[in-house]
Amino acid sequence: MTAAQADLQIDRPAVADGAALWRMARDSKVLDLNSSYSYLLWCRDFAATSAVARDEHGEPVGFVTGYVRPDRPGTLLVWQVAVDEAQRGRGLAAALLDGLVARTAPEHVETTITPGNTASERLFTSFAERHGARLEREVLFDTGLFPDGPHDPEVLYRIGPLSFTPAA
Repeated sequence: MTAAQADLQIDRPAVADGAALWRMARDSKVLDLNSSYSYLLWCRDFAATSAVARDEHGEPVGFVTGYVRPDRPGTLLVWQVAVDEAQRGRGLAAALLDGLVARTAPEHVETTITPGNTASERLFTSFAERHGARLEREVLFDTGLFPDGPHDPEVLYRIGPLSFTPAA
């Protein structure tokens, strides 16, 4: 964690954080907003594969949600990453992602990004570079697959293999 992030704590989300995660996703204006109920469930059922950054008052100011793919247990799929507007520009998204991956130690990380989401494109490209890992991209879900109106394609970013040194 950098000096700019020293006043923040990164840990697992709790159910009580669900509302704050929903608000950050809504306020991002970039992420697909899921129901508030889904964020509550996410904080309960996927806390082990997610992370939240807390300010000096313990309030969530950033998050990354993910899950281990059932058919690929060595793959962590990152669902969403968001940082409160007041906290942006501090490298918090990268710290959250690095911390989560260090904790879960997957062989591969996957995420999907819509074309033009340059912040996410930079985040995951720089993650691959920092970890010396290969980055592959391909369209996972084309526009025509979405039944609820126009939606940009979702491009799969697959990063890995990753290697971790066991903690002493």
